[in-house]
Amino acid sequence: MAAHLKILIVTDAWTPQVNGVVRTLEILGQDLSSLGHSVRMITPLGRRTFPMPTYPEIRLAFFQKRALTREIRDFAPDAVHIATEGSLGLAARAVCRKHGIPFTTAFHTRFAEYVHARFRFVPESLVWRWLRRFHAPATAVMVATQTLKTELAGHGFRHLKLWSRGVYTDRFRPIPDAVHPWAGPTWIYVGRVAVEKNIEAFLALDLPGTKLVVGDGPARSSLSRKYPDVKFAGALTGEPLVRAYAASTVFVFPSRTDTFGLVVLEALACGLPVAAYPVEGPRDVVGPDVPGGSQVAVLDEDLRTACLGALQIAKNPNALTPRAFAEARSWRACTLQFLRNLAVEPDED
Repeated sequence: MAAHLKILIVTDAWTPQVNGVVRTLEILGQDLSSLGHSVRMITPLGRRTFPMPTYPEIRLAFFQKRALTREIRDFAPDAVHIATEGSLGLAARAVCRKHGIPFTTAFHTRFAEYVHARFRFVPESLVWRWLRRFHAPATAVMVATQTLKTELAGHGFRHLKLWSRGVYTDRFRPIPDAVHPWAGPTWIYVGRVAVEKNIEAFLALDLPGTKLVVGDGPARSSLSRKYPDVKFAGALTGEPLVRAYAASTVFVFPSRTDTFGLVVLEALACGLPVAAYPVEGPRDVVGPDVPGGSQVAVLDEDLRTACLGALQIAKNPNALTPRAFAEARSWRACTLQFLRNLAVEPDED
């Protein structure tokens, strides 16, 4: 592969959204640049956008084919990666197909389950059919885990390639003097506060100590009213986010639909054991088949059982600590994996 590439990444998910897709792409862009590649992000910023129905935090930019045609022509990328299946992703896909430009895509989000959770009248099978059609022309469809790769192959997806996730262990780290101003233990959730994240399965649990939710989203106001004893901190980034992790006792991941769960690695890097359901995402990151996974996490269909088991790990740490587990998973390895998956235009002599 060429030592210097011009890489165009198209994404509908971008700041000020705070989620795993945005964090992954931000880190990817930074790491690609540090390796000497030129990266251009096509995002909703600076474009006329409309709020997504039922999720106004997500802004969609429509009628962008002409603008994207010009931007792609001017940048003349060696590789195009379409990260999301939103309006910008659709426009970029159309431009690439019209002009014969090869491109890769990524499957970050379980849209079939998410759409069905918000619009019960839409069958999941219909969304799966649309997703399969969207990704079909890609030279590679990047997925975070082997479980997801196997599942998508069963849905008829082709050209599937692994692109895992990592964590910056110099940024996410234990902070010995970090404390919360309430009674412990502290059970922390970090992520979007939305129905598809299954947060209420965590909030309704009978657990000792205090529950903390870090994040924002459409379900925050209703859940904060329903569970007044839960601490809702809103969205945090940077050092405040790291301190929120580090001051807590156990990280609880109630989602059943995430394809990976970047926050799981962040919590582990800050020294927290993990409680989760034994589903895709947690199972691929800290499941019993992952070396060391059972020493840093407890996965159980009874989430309370998983939480109490993780609390025992926090009280009596094993030889392998959550921090040591996270240190073996770097972002640089993930970036090199991404580069190997790209469809690179040959140099013209």
